[in-house]
Amino acid sequence: MRVRVDLNISLDGFATTEGGTPDNPMGEDWNRLTAAYVATRTFRERVFHDTSGKGTTGVDDRYAAAYFDAIGAEIMGAGMFGFHNFPDDPDWKGWWGDEPPFRVPVFVLTHRKRDSIEMKGGTTFHFLSAAPQAVLEQAIEVAGGKDVRVGGGASTVRDFLKAGLVDQLHVAIAPILLGRGINLWNALRGFEGDFKITTETAESGTVHVTFARS
Repeated sequence: MRVRVDLNISLDGFATTEGGTPDNPMGEDWNRLTAAYVATRTFRERVFHDTSGKGTTGVDDRYAAAYFDAIGAEIMGAGMFGFHNFPDDPDWKGWWGDEPPFRVPVFVLTHRKRDSIEMKGGTTFHFLSAAPQAVLEQAIEVAGGKDVRVGGGASTVRDFLKAGLVDQLHVAIAPILLGRGINLWNALRGFEGDFKITTETAESGTVHVTFARS
């Protein structure tokens, strides 16, 4: 069992975007940041339920497939679930429609009290207020020996990294500069010292960097 993280970040280290509007809550840069991932065949099948076979099949798709492989539970922050964008909507069930791509128990870190939501395809959202170590213990318990992924957003991931709870961090570095947002690397100077680092460049120009605990 490993604790894993996979994030898309910019060349200057930003894992979130700004400038969102009610019509485009993720902001104009989000599509640029995630373009290579969204273009993959795996993403189209898993998230858009597109079984046409369209989408890229190169290096980016291999990492996209690995993103979903052997995951038994997911942890995410309130922002990734969408509470920051839809704070007053009692019917909000996340960004992913009636059948989210996770297909495992998902623990959403939030101070909001809310009953669990069971979705199609095996995803169940649980809402709790807990420290990283405590929520991780709950996720491991239900993961059935499979990996636990800390999905995001950047602040949540950074909390787990600073606590030394992550075994493998994969960042897909898009060849763009954002200059604003939440920077993944803030307060993580020297983090790489405990990890073996590998890199691979995809056809899209995305650089995949993996930090695996040695």
